[in-house]
Amino acid sequence: MSDWHPTTLGELVALQRGHDLPQGLRAGGTIPVIGSGGIAGWHNVAKATGPGVTLGRAANLGIPTLVEEDFWPLNTTLYVTDFRGNDIRFVYHLFQTLDLSGYNSGSVQPMLNRNFIKNVPVLVPEPAEQRRVAAILGALDDNIAGNDSIATTYEELFRAKFASLGVTDGGDIAVTDLVTFNPKTPLNHSNEAIYVDMAALPTRLSSIQTWMRRSPKSGSRFQNGDTLLARITPCLENGKTGYVDFLGDGETGAGSTEFIVMRSKNGVPPEFSYFLARDERFRKHAIQKMVGSSGRQRVSATDASDFLVNRPDPGQLSKFGAEAGTAFRHLRAVMEESRALGNLRDVLLPELMSGRLRVKDAEKIVEESI
Repeated sequence: MSDWHPTTLGELVALQRGHDLPQGLRAGGTIPVIGSGGIAGWHNVAKATGPGVTLGRAANLGIPTLVEEDFWPLNTTLYVTDFRGNDIRFVYHLFQTLDLSGYNSGSVQPMLNRNFIKNVPVLVPEPAEQRRVAAILGALDDNIAGNDSIATTYEELFRAKFASLGVTDGGDIAVTDLVTFNPKTPLNHSNEAIYVDMAALPTRLSSIQTWMRRSPKSGSRFQNGDTLLARITPCLENGKTGYVDFLGDGETGAGSTEFIVMRSKNGVPPEFSYFLARDERFRKHAIQKMVGSSGRQRVSATDASDFLVNRPDPGQLSKFGAEAGTAFRHLRAVMEESRALGNLRDVLLPELMSGRLRVKDAEKIVEESI
């Protein structure tokens, strides 16, 4: 700790407001457009060189995003233009420990002003020690990223395998012959239940990573093997969909009223419902069935289930179920490891970034965990 010295954010790094880029002008290239919540689109020109760090400016005030490649920071962010010799990933992790939400300079809309935060005091070590701290946290992040890569590979593989079943290529039977929408599911007799909110639903993968426990009230009810499909705009369009595999035996979970619960019928693999919910034709159908006032449109379970499909070949369906089941069991173990590593990272982060935990002690903890 004696090697750490006081400074300010303004002395540590140089910050600048991001650049306007309306949706209609984004060319859809390979350059990520970074908003206050992370990637907001794609373009073919970069305004900043990666790796870099942005902060939420017009929302998610002060929440950092680490960008590995060249990028375009939107004007809803502040971004670091000069790290002044400091380690980029250390700076990112430092911002993770700071609550800058109180430095709001907006009278109507929340706004983070760089001039308001430049004098925020921080403690930092020399760059060599910064790199050691960042390497420890990076080892955990790298393992989590590796697990995410496994999940992405499974997702792409089984979306393709589902498509090869030809279920949504036209159709002559009701989808409800294969899948039940919003099945009646009684809650367990308990004062609290696992609860999943809309924020917990992933947009591109199957695994639901966060949940809470609370007193069960109104809302959706689900069991292991069910699929949760967001039914409200913009969550449906953004792909919010998740597979339930984290409950105890016989346990019932509760969730948002804005979920549609999809449950495979007897003889149909539970993973079938998930990949149906991810199918582009089915999603397009559900989106077209949305009704309501602008900004609050939603699709009902009845309308979403008004969809014709082809009955899959029994042998092919059985093979798909066996393979998907094996993959999802492995995926569950992989994601449980990621949750454990993420929890460890969250515990170590404030201790390392304050200098209270020595690097060599943290290294030993991480080595025993990965």
